Formats: sequence, structure tokens, C-alpha cells
Amino acid sequence: MLNAAPHDAAPGARWLPRLQQLPRETRDTLFLLALVGWIVLPQVPYLPAWCSGLVAVVLLWRGTLALTGRPLPHRAWLIGLLIAATAATRVTHGALLGQDAGVTLVVCLLALKTLELRARRDALVIFFLGFFTLLTGFFHSQSLATAAVMLVGVWGLLTALINAHRPVGQPPLRDSAALALRMALAGAPVMIALFVFFPRFAPLWGVPSGDPRGRSGLSSTMEVGKVAALALDDGVALRVRFDGAPPPQRELYFRGPVLSHFDGREWTARGGGDGFDVALGPPPRDLQVRGAPIDYELTLEPSAGPWLLTLDAAPQAPALPPGWRARQTPDLQWLANRPVTALLRYRAQSWPEFSYGQTGWDGRLPRQLGAELQLPAGYNPRTLALARELRAAAPEGGPQAIVQAALQRLRSGGYSYTLEPGVSGRDSADEFWFDTKAGFCEHIASAFVVLLRAAGVPARIVTGFQGGEMNGLDGYWTVRNADAHAWTEVWLAGRGWVRVDPTGAVMPGRIGQTQRLRPPPGLVAGAIDTFNPDLLRQLRAGWEAVNNRWNQWVLNYTQGRQLDLLRGLGFEQPSWEDLGKVLAGLLTAAALVGAAWARWERTQHDPWLRLLQAARRRMRAAGIAAADSAPLRELERLAAQHSPWPAALRAPLARWLLALERQRYGGSGSPAAPSLATLRREFRQLRWPRPS
Repeated sequence: MLNAAPHDAAPGARWLPRLQQLPRETRDTLFLLALVGWIVLPQVPYLPAWCSGLVAVVLLWRGTLALTGRPLPHRAWLIGLLIAATAATRVTHGALLGQDAGVTLVVCLLALKTLELRARRDALVIFFLGFFTLLTGFFHSQSLATAAVMLVGVWGLLTALINAHRPVGQPPLRDSAALALRMALAGAPVMIALFVFFPRFAPLWGVPSGDPRGRSGLSSTMEVGKVAALALDDGVALRVRFDGAPPPQRELYFRGPVLSHFDGREWTARGGGDGFDVALGPPPRDLQVRGAPIDYELTLEPSAGPWLLTLDAAPQAPALPPGWRARQTPDLQWLANRPVTALLRYRAQSWPEFSYGQTGWDGRLPRQLGAELQLPAGYNPRTLALARELRAAAPEGGPQAIVQAALQRLRSGGYSYTLEPGVSGRDSADEFWFDTKAGFCEHIASAFVVLLRAAGVPARIVTGFQGGEMNGLDGYWTVRNADAHAWTEVWLAGRGWVRVDPTGAVMPGRIGQTQRLRPPPGLVAGAIDTFNPDLLRQLRAGWEAVNNRWNQWVLNYTQGRQLDLLRGLGFEQPSWEDLGKVLAGLLTAAALVGAAWARWERTQHDPWLRLLQAARRRMRAAGIAAADSAPLRELERLAAQHSPWPAALRAPLARWLLALERQRYGGSGSPAAPSLATLRREFRQLRWPRPS
């Protein structure tokens, strides 16, 4: 039974000695292949499936060749695979230039280059392709998790680069990794100085917009009935920090695109666009606010759209970083002068109590509201008939009575809020009101506006976010993509535009986050929730608080914050010239320190060689004729045969010299070599007689 113990050891304990006994070339190749896999892994969700499959096959193929010692494939294989990868990239992306196509090609080149890894020159090409591929990981995300993955990748590449410049022996990978870490830490002050004082520019890339099909989130259009099931996306859309007490959750309506045009299937903004130049007129001049304002700071995640989300209603433009401009549309929506492709932080002031859209209309329907009464011909005949009934039943056709009647029908008509309404047909409003009687906020808002317009009440859809939850660790309110919402605005004589949220009539708990529909948790999340219902929430809150700090202090380190830092350093009116002076001074100081270090390093040698030279000097001082060029085996022979010494002194010295040789040059059949620190300690403990 004692002989079975090694077989019961952990897999890592069995494989580690085998890896250490592999030839140097095989061990280094396997490490480099694992590193390439780590670099490519974060890109897999954004790469075509064929590209990920090609990388996996190539890495496994190259690893098998390294383990079996078989020759590398002929160059014809490489040329054929390169042509196939290029053609597949052209077919997949429609071009060979551009962000997505470029990343795909770089990943393919990185993987294929491993198939001709023969010399150090080939390894250097892989290293630099790896560094570039790491950089492309920030095209899709600049989160703290992405940065952590990139740092590990940089550390691995530096380790492999150092290992490639150690041509002799079998240097332990641990030593190369430690040296790489020390080098990275030595360069960290310069990196921090460049980050803090180098002029802030817009990123060289944009964050692609998310795929809105079947997932919650914000979009400039709303197509009703094409999504059979809605998958709630718990990704963060924005974070808010209120200066004072936050408003109630039921008042947290973050205004986004306003949709007025309906073609029977799809809702779009008036004018067919949502860009800065399609603001469609001046902002409303009759916006009136009442009560106390709410001051807050909002951090907006990339959306690839120009929407500047604010609480209803914000009369003044948000305070944006330099280079950004904001413009308000006639429907109170704020737009930026360019898409939000990176984290954006701004301050705003809003009044929950407001009114607009009534001045000068004197209770009569203005001509400007024609778009808010438009309906396509030939759609939803049953809804049109219902609208005629509601209008006939309302006293004198009063719009307020029609709105209340429609809301009452939602409350008492058996309607439900669901994430799986199924695909609707051509007449989506008819199916909601009379057939399915189920849907999420988009279905409800669309059917509600169609009914009101058919009854002669101007109405439109407002999209954005409603609700949020406060993170008790950092005090920020987190609004997720799952909080995306659609509500309506109706125009009433004497009151102007009034917010009406029909979803609240179907599911009152949806407004204010007191009750939310959630998808079933996964296996791990479900097990954690069963064990400790609050643990998962606490873990997520902790991670989001840390990630928020990363967003605020790193990703959102803007030009304005650079200038504020200079003011804190004593500059009364900081400018880019002052910023350049500070940066030049820091870089000059770093260069001087580096030059002094390099001068000192030139007087030093390899630590192993220094220890060997110290042993030679000590042996000569003890009376042994050890030449400066004598190899270790010669030194061991001299120590073992030095007859004036007793055997109790000669044997430890001879064993130590052999251990020093094994530490440098190793050998598959040799016992494990001690570290340099151990050898230094043993060297100091050796007993040396006085020369005879």
C-alpha cells in the first residue's frame, strides 16, 4: 500500500516534476504556447468562431510537436493556412482593414507564428505580436478585470523574453518571473508619471455598440413584436452620486431617446435620427421647474450613442469635460456632439417637478403636435375601434378621461408583465390589447400610445432608465441595462406634456425597483444564494465598488483633473506648457536615476558568477591554487585532493561546488538544485582553515 502513495498524489504534484525534467527547448515552448492562449482568451467572445477554433488547433498541434520532438510543418502548410485565414477574415468582416478585421488577422498571425518557432528571432516576433494583441483587448473593455488580465499577460511576456535571453543551462522559470516582476516595478514610477502628466487625448479606438437584439438596454429605435424573449442584462449602464439625499426610486427617470414616429412595427425619433445635428429645433422655452433641485454626478458607460442621460428635467446643460458640447432637443433630451465611446463623467442639476409644452397653446391642439397623432394606415383595426369607444364614453371626449380609462383597462383587464411575450404579428397593438395581454415595457408603452393617438390624444414614447440600487460600500447608485425602461408622455390642454407610465398600471412593483423580474440564477449563483442569500449581493457590491473606483480614478482621469492636479501643486493658472515642464522634469530625473543605476550595474556581474568568483578568491586565501579561469569541476578536484586539509573540511566544499554547478547547468538526472540564496548561505557557513 505504501507504493501506491505517489499514484494518489494530486495531478499537479505528479506533472510538475515531469515538466521540470523536460528539455529546455520543450519547456520554454510549452510556456510560450500557454501564454499565447492566455493572451487570446479575452478576445474569444469578439472573434469569429473559426478564428478561435484555428488558434486552439494550432496551439495544440504545436504543443504536440514540442512534446514528441517531431519536426515543424513545412512552409507550404503555413502559407496555405495564412491564405485561408485571410480569405475567411475577408468573408467574415467584409474587409481586411478596420478594427474587427485587424484584430482577427493579428490573432491568426500570432497563432501561426508558433508553427515556425525555431530560433530566438521567431520568439521575439511572437513576443511583440503578443504585446500588440494584449493592447487590442482594450478595444472592447477597459474594466478593472480586463486590466488585471492584461497585467498578467505583460508579466508572462516579460518572463518569456528574459528566459529567451538566458541561452545556457535550465534557468528556473520562477527566477525569470521574479526578474520580470522587478523590472516592471522598476518601470512603474515612469509609467505612473506618464499616466498622470501626459496630455489627455481621446482614445485611438471606439467601443462598438452592444447588440440590442433580445437584450435589455438603450437603443435609438424600438421594434415591437420581433423579440420573443427579453434577456435581462445586469451590466452597468451608469452610476450616480447625489450631493444630498437621493430622491425616491419612483422618481428616478433617466431620460433618453424620445420616439414619436411609428410605421406600424418600429418606433423612431422624429426626423429619423438622434445625432447632434438632428436636434430638430431649439429647446423648449416654456420649461418651468418647481421645488428644490437635485445635484448629482453621473458616470456614463460607453453606449456608442450621443445620449447624455439626465434625470427629468434638466434645464441647464450638463457640465462636460473639455472638448464635449451638449445640446437639448425640443423634447428635453440632451445630446452630445459625438458618440459616447468611452467612460464619461459629468455633473447635472434636475428638478423632479416640472412642466413644459403648454405656453401659447391656450388649450387648443397646436400644429406642432401632428407627429404625436400620426398612425400608419391599415394597422391595428381592433385598437382603433377600442379608441372610438373610449372617446365616446369620455365626457365631452376629454383627453384626461381617455387616459384614465386606458390605465384602468390595464389595471383590471388581466394584463401581465412578462419577459417572454412571444413574437407578435403585424398588428402588435391589437394582439396586446385583445389576445396575449402580456409583454414587457416596450409592448405596453407602444400599445398604450397607439390607443391614445387613435383616440385623438397626442402621445409619444420616452426611453431611458428607471430605478437603480445604491451600493452601500461607496454610496453610488448603480443603474443597470436591466433597468432600461419605456414610458409615455401625453399632451393635455393647460398642462403640456405629462409623464404617464402604463407599465406601473400593469405591474406597480416595477416602478421604483421594489419588484423586478429576474432570470433564474446559474448553477453556482443558485448554490451561493441557497447557502447565503446575501453573500452573492455583497460580493457583487464589493466588486462593483472597486470597479467604480477604477473608473473614477483611472479611466475617467480627464484633462480637467490634470489641470486641477497642477493647481494643487501651486500653479495658479495651469496650462499645457506647465504640464510639459513637470513631465519633462520627472522624466529627466528618472533618466538620471536610470543612468546611475546602469553605471553601477556595469561594475557588477551575473550573481552566479559573482558567487563563483568569491569561492575562487576564498580558496586561494586558504592556500588552494584556484585560477580565475578554472571551471567548477577543476575547483572541486582541487578541493577534494588538497591533502593539507582534513576530510571534514574538503568534502563539504567539494559538495558545495558541485551544487553550484548543478544550480547553473542542471541536468535531467540530477537532484533538484538549490537556489542562489541557499548557496550563499551555505557558502558563508563553510569552515576554512588558515593557509599552511
